[in-house]
Amino acid sequence: MRLDQVKAVGFDMDYTLAIYRQAEMDRQSIEATVSKLVERGYPESLSTMKYRTDFPIRGLLIDRKLGNVLKMDRYRYVKTAYHGFRKLTREERRSAYHTRRLRPGTGRYHWVDTLYALSEVAVYAAAVDQLDAYDTPVDYGQLFTDIRECADLSHQDGSILDFVLADLPRYVERDPELGVLLHKLRSAGKRLFLLTNSGPEYTEEMMSFLLGGSLEEYPSWRNYFDYVVTASKKPSFFTGKAPFTDVESGEETREAERGRLYTGGNFSDFQRSLGYTGDEVLYVGDHIYGDVLRAKKESTWRTAMIIQEMDDELRVLREHAISFERSASLEQARGAVQDQLREQQARLKRVERKLGDAELGTEKASWEAKRVLHRRSIDRLRSQLKELDAERLELDDALDQAFHPFWGSVFKAGSEVSSFGNQIEQYAGIYTSRASNLAQYSPMHYFESPRHRMPHEV
Repeated sequence: MRLDQVKAVGFDMDYTLAIYRQAEMDRQSIEATVSKLVERGYPESLSTMKYRTDFPIRGLLIDRKLGNVLKMDRYRYVKTAYHGFRKLTREERRSAYHTRRLRPGTGRYHWVDTLYALSEVAVYAAAVDQLDAYDTPVDYGQLFTDIRECADLSHQDGSILDFVLADLPRYVERDPELGVLLHKLRSAGKRLFLLTNSGPEYTEEMMSFLLGGSLEEYPSWRNYFDYVVTASKKPSFFTGKAPFTDVESGEETREAERGRLYTGGNFSDFQRSLGYTGDEVLYVGDHIYGDVLRAKKESTWRTAMIIQEMDDELRVLREHAISFERSASLEQARGAVQDQLREQQARLKRVERKLGDAELGTEKASWEAKRVLHRRSIDRLRSQLKELDAERLELDDALDQAFHPFWGSVFKAGSEVSSFGNQIEQYAGIYTSRASNLAQYSPMHYFESPRHRMPHEV
């Protein structure tokens, strides 16, 4: 990605410019959601059930039929699964998901690809445990539908956002480098825009908190941006035809003007108003579907994805570097032992075919001795493999725990890239833990990835 060719940079707001304190947000969302579930007729005991805000991560898959939560690798192999907070055994996983092709795009499954949705998974897992304890049939699909609806209602009726606005420092981290980044991009001649699904009132409060008083040159947060579009209804913004509505005048228009505040709108009209197209535009967001994938598929905008989890992931990689090196050496040693084992097995087969020759005569004793030696070598190599596998399994389990107590790394599933990591590789031009990290680079920087190697080149 060449920033010198980027003429306009756009930003989502929630979880992109506004970095929420996840545990606090999840706690408020869970309490509001559970309250509404009880109002719908679910047992009162849900109000006192034990939930864990640290249970879910992004990139999970909800099985609405069986009530399970899954993590897959890029090949859709289910590496880890939980029913409630009980981890499924390998045999249970194989029986449920490895005897037929898993189809995530069907109504049975639901992707968890935003930080916004983590609280829904925390409620679901806890509710599955709680309702299963009654020994009565549970409609896991309906349960998840109700949880999602109650969570959405909680965001719409103020059960969550009113608490956030009433105590912004508790729920949102104010990044002192954010104003520096935006000023740096503007000074390089790039147009900036804000494109968010949040309403205009909430956007005004949040952006004032994030940028108010950051730099003397900007008396208001609005001065940082050439265009501001709120309540944009992404991802339909990228495919629909809705007009813009000027917040101050209430008039609808097909052309967004600089310095005005709008709701609604659509991609085609906005791009025409912006004056730049295709790879001249970089859009920064946190939502793999609503921000990154749609922007990538419906346009040729460049994309950058904000992944807050990266800070923790990089910390684990640094702190456990020696263990990762040991795991890699064990894998290499295992490959070498396997090669030796296959060679010994091939030699044993040749010896056994020779022993089947009725004309061996006096040479038979010599060939019998060779067979004994090959069998001993095979037993020794199998023992080595068992020891290597045991050490590597123990080490990899410990490393997974260092990343996350339930799921391991958000980017990996075992030794493979996770389904979430695979989506990032496919659709995000670049990715980082927060938008202000871009301030460490020149606005003309050329981001170049390492040379990709296919398996036969390794």
